[in-house]
Amino acid sequence: MRAAQLHVDGHDVGVAVAVTETARERMRGLLGRNHLSADEALLLKRCGSVHTFGMRFAIDVVFLSRQQRIVAIYHGVPRRRVLLDFRATQTLEMPAGAARRHRLAVGDCLAFEAVS
Repeated sequence: MRAAQLHVDGHDVGVAVAVTETARERMRGLLGRNHLSADEALLLKRCGSVHTFGMRFAIDVVFLSRQQRIVAIYHGVPRRRVLLDFRATQTLEMPAGAARRHRLAVGDCLAFEAVS
């Protein structure tokens, strides 16, 4: 996985994002983790659906279009759920409450600046 910083409408919001690069990384996702800290997120490239089977904590799920615009947000998704959005090409997973804390809204444009 590569590291990036999340920018919302051009502003750095202080969230470190792990960006998946392989199918194996996408399949593993957050499984096996006990939590995500408030300043962490996971970006699943080429992914328009997710599940929370086997998860140990609730997450916010943000679906993104090809242009990295938010097309849908699901807050506090508990374990044992399946979500999909046919408009989405990427999915951002954040700790529950993070989308509201960062005031993310449908239509916002996100950018992921690589961290060296």
